[in-house]
Amino acid sequence: MSIKVLLVDDETLARERLRCLLADCTEPAAITVGEAANAVQAVTFLQHHEADVVLLDIHMPGMDGLTLAHTLRALPKPPVVVFVTAYAEHAVQAFELEALDYLTKPVRLERLQATLQKVERLTQVNKALEPDLTDNYLVIQERGRTERVPLEQVLYLKAELKYITVRTAARSFILEGALADLEARYASRFMRIHRNALVARRAVRALEKHHDPEEGEGWAVRLEGIDEVLVVSRRQLAAVRGLVRRL
Repeated sequence: MSIKVLLVDDETLARERLRCLLADCTEPAAITVGEAANAVQAVTFLQHHEADVVLLDIHMPGMDGLTLAHTLRALPKPPVVVFVTAYAEHAVQAFELEALDYLTKPVRLERLQATLQKVERLTQVNKALEPDLTDNYLVIQERGRTERVPLEQVLYLKAELKYITVRTAARSFILEGALADLEARYASRFMRIHRNALVARRAVRALEKHHDPEEGEGWAVRLEGIDEVLVVSRRQLAAVRGLVRRL
């Protein structure tokens, strides 16, 4: 895939240098889809065009880059933000704004290429979390292959570090992303039973006493189609009991 880039910097020479560096990037390739000399131009561009990432200077006349980054988060499809600046002291504030990366000038080609690889991975994750037209599939990138897993087959979603295990009766898949995003998107299909687990409402068959080595005596849910049981946290126990009573 090619990464679509918007350059935002009040210095013409700085934009030109970045544009030349982007032209030399190959893994992934990058396309400069637009340039802006200030925040107003950047917002206007993004209201009419799409960009995967904004390479954003911090010190600019008018609205600075940090304020612009905050503004971009309100767009319907906000681009990834990467700050490109001569000043390193704003790094902490930049990451508080959920910037993907922070590059200091002069930018080296190898460093820019590594950042674009981060953008590519994040873009793939976001696309995997997007529903198709019927909102009935999870799109999973696995070992260079794309696989669509029907949601009706998914029994549970369990977070482990930065990955999510997607479990069906037949097998498990690995998905990069945040469990909270899936919970919000598919609240009608899945119920949270623990800080790290969602289960398919339709698959819940029983709530039973369970001893967990880490959490001690407690409760677990049994799901249709697999022998594995999943621990229910005390916080979610009442909601799970309510679901079981309605079965």
